[in-house]
Amino acid sequence: MEKKSGFSSRLGFVLAAAGSAVGLGNIWRFPYLAAKYGGGIFLLVYLILAVTFGFSLMITEIAIGRKTGKSTIISYKTINKKFSFLGYLASLVPIIIFPYYCVIGGWVVKFLGVYLSGQGHAATGEDYFPGFIGSTAEPLVCLAIFLFLTSVVVLMGVEKGIEKVSKIMMPVLVLMSLGTAVYSLTIDGATDGLIYYLKPNFSEFSIKTVVAAMGQLFYSMSLAMGIMVTYGSYMRKDDDLEKSVRNIEIFDTAIAFLSGMMIIPAVFAFSGGDQAALQKGPTLMFVTLPNVFDSMKGGHIFGFVFFLLVLFAALTSAISLMETIVSIIFDKFGISRRKICIGVMIFSFIIAVPSSLGFGVLSSVTIFGYSILDFFDFISNNIMMPIVALATAILIGFITKPDYVSEEVESSGKFKSKKLYGFIIKFVVPVCMIIILISSVTGYV
Repeated sequence: MEKKSGFSSRLGFVLAAAGSAVGLGNIWRFPYLAAKYGGGIFLLVYLILAVTFGFSLMITEIAIGRKTGKSTIISYKTINKKFSFLGYLASLVPIIIFPYYCVIGGWVVKFLGVYLSGQGHAATGEDYFPGFIGSTAEPLVCLAIFLFLTSVVVLMGVEKGIEKVSKIMMPVLVLMSLGTAVYSLTIDGATDGLIYYLKPNFSEFSIKTVVAAMGQLFYSMSLAMGIMVTYGSYMRKDDDLEKSVRNIEIFDTAIAFLSGMMIIPAVFAFSGGDQAALQKGPTLMFVTLPNVFDSMKGGHIFGFVFFLLVLFAALTSAISLMETIVSIIFDKFGISRRKICIGVMIFSFIIAVPSSLGFGVLSSVTIFGYSILDFFDFISNNIMMPIVALATAILIGFITKPDYVSEEVESSGKFKSKKLYGFIIKFVVPVCMIIILISSVTGYV
């Protein structure tokens, strides 16, 4: 049986875990939600929740992984056999998400190719994106390219693959985000969009703002899907756990914040201050932004850099999703990493095909009114992840008690937020998860 590998340094762990957290949720979903729920007030609520609610969930999952040294299924079983179901439930989340995430990653590959070949103007047509995702062969080819790139990195292992790639991609991602955000602010009319994004308007605050921000934390920080448990199992015992989590949060929140600065002022300027232009949901990045780039001087270069940035972000998250699946199978069956990676790659492609074709030849197929991809997204993000987080909070808050996590954190450094952590994991997280579940089922947000 192969030996379980791990990260060689705290920096390697932080960058890899931050890479997992930074993905399409930061660059596409965060700006869209910020625009929809009041700009500055959403940003303020999100930041408050990130350093309290998000921090508590992340440190819990990483501590569980490091303490048990195992993947998700075995970790929860090790803590309490009655909660073995939680390990299986959490493990299902990346298995559901990874295939359809690769479909969207394939879309990014397509648009990067469009700008690389100097065809950015063609992407401005209203029918361009729907025509692309509605076709059969091309989206599947792009999906295969994205899946192959992800699989190569995971196949190389934790230290030589994930850690090494993250050490390159994450600093580049931060620099590209910063440069693109600064350039976006130079567009005529962008200042009003920046003010809307940064200045809280408390009259627009509502419970919907809080629920949307909490939901974004899951999507953005890779919580309740086994990823942080898996990465925690690779973390060295002498690395400061609390400091590492704070560093991950800084990376993740910084990219989300910069993404808002990249997109909101630019779209605001392009639309003449019309906020409706920002509320295009999944089409914002693939329909509205190409028009923004086309209207800018040097927009084809801006568009290429932007979609290269998005590809890096999408890849780092996809790598963590696949690694979590590989780790689960490795711990359970002891099969070689190479065989697992090939198997997961083939399985994921087969499962991803219906999600891709759901916008074309299978568009008439719906599940409870959702397209195939949207259904998988709803079940994983709106139902399963809140249930996993709720059960985890109950397990740690009331069964094992918060000291289970605190002792692991204190084994490698001082736990400065110990008292606050205990209160949040016992009382705040369960209430928040119940609110999210109710709002998801009722369609409140």
